Amino acid sequence: MMMMMMMMMRRLLLLCVFCTLSVSLCSGACAEVDSDTEAVAGRSFKLGCISCKMRGEVKASATVDWMFRARGEADFVHIYSYDGEASSIIDERFQDRMEWHGSRNTYDLQDASVDLLNVTFNDSGVYRCVFNRVLSYEYYEFSTTATKLVQLSVVAKATRGTASIVSEVMMYVTIIGLQLWLLVEMIYCYRKISAAGEEALRASAAEYLAIASEGKDNCAGVQLAE
Repeated sequence: MMMMMMMMMRRLLLLCVFCTLSVSLCSGACAEVDSDTEAVAGRSFKLGCISCKMRGEVKASATVDWMFRARGEADFVHIYSYDGEASSIIDERFQDRMEWHGSRNTYDLQDASVDLLNVTFNDSGVYRCVFNRVLSYEYYEFSTTATKLVQLSVVAKATRGTASIVSEVMMYVTIIGLQLWLLVEMIYCYRKISAAGEEALRASAAEYLAIASEGKDNCAGVQLAE
């Protein structure tokens, strides 16, 4: 009986840890991280653009369009598009210099990042990333649009900006916070299971004493009858 109780406690503890880990992983499946904003001339640069779905269980498909407004210009120009299968470079200024770096093997695009190759000073300006997403429900479809902006500056030599330092610090703080939260959840689950196990053991002991007492009473009754 004691061995069975211990096995049940271990299984419950493992289940609790698994559920906690699952929640942590699911919640961190998609995170909208801002793009870097400083590129070095002559090198490659990733223009980051992430748009997460609000409801992960809903089927969806999306296409992505990148726009560009150079310094001194008033309007955005369509420069690049991607539909889940093929990409198209529209503006000749970026011909052979843009490559898809986002979600692959899916039409449900959430990461629309692109690589900008052989960066020049003329690439400085504002980039606009537009998600055209269609959510497919059982009886209807719903279209949404999400837009992200990247203000890009091109420099001759790399410098580590304040935003980069803050982002790195926040990343480490988030990781440490998640680990502490997981530890607290494990301790809470362990105490909960331990308390339930002790309560079950006390109940079993009380039941055993009651049976033993009843047995003694029966024996005494038999002896008196004899």
